[in-house]
Amino acid sequence: MKTFSIVTQRWVWAVVVAGFVMAWSSWAAESGSDAVVKDDLKDKYRQEVLGEKGASQKDQEYVIGYRDILYVEVYGEGSMAVGPGNAMQGGMSADGGGAGGQDFIRGRGTGAEVGVDGRVSLRHIGDVYVVGMTLSQLAEYLSKLYSAVFGEPNVITSVMQSNSRQYTVMGQVKAPGLYHLDQPFTIVKAIARAGGLTEWAKADITVIRQGNELVVEKGQDKSPKSAQQFQFDYDDFVAGKNIEGNIQLEPGDVVVVH
Repeated sequence: MKTFSIVTQRWVWAVVVAGFVMAWSSWAAESGSDAVVKDDLKDKYRQEVLGEKGASQKDQEYVIGYRDILYVEVYGEGSMAVGPGNAMQGGMSADGGGAGGQDFIRGRGTGAEVGVDGRVSLRHIGDVYVVGMTLSQLAEYLSKLYSAVFGEPNVITSVMQSNSRQYTVMGQVKAPGLYHLDQPFTIVKAIARAGGLTEWAKADITVIRQGNELVVEKGQDKSPKSAQQFQFDYDDFVAGKNIEGNIQLEPGDVVVVH
């Protein structure tokens, strides 16, 4: 009887400890999801760490475009994408470019694809128009919609694959075409990605920037659409001159190699 009592006590104690651990884990997850650090505080500490460099760097927000692949999750309920998604299509090189410098159409993966009508299909709420929104705006918008389903949902949004941001390289390069702007690309990197200059190419390169709604500075409603033109001398860059002229490309830029 005494042995049974000891075993029973140990079993009860184990259950109590397990319950405490589960409760603490649940509280920790909820508190972590509810903990929000304000943007102004982030900017303050960022500038303290980086100094003048932090103050001068621009903070651009991602603007959703057509054929982007989005990840939308309601915390605790999983992904809201409709359907299992399609496997990535073949025919692409590691950088997303195909033969001849063209970027092949890429598969949707397991996320929610923004269609040609600007909408994504999501569980419980159907088709939602999202083109032109930043990710923070989308999260706020979906939180309002999903509140009719889940009460007080915590919506998480991110970009799994950027298909809407592209630039064009044309003229005297070995592989002219349309390229995805998956990461920051300078003029020189874009030329290298396009196979380099042809033997008839001159050193003169022109970047035509027509203004794009997919580039919005933080705090602005929309991007200015005024056209700009930049000149870049490739030979000068190779010689170590005009290094600052090797600017980063933006969505919609056209790089013309003369």
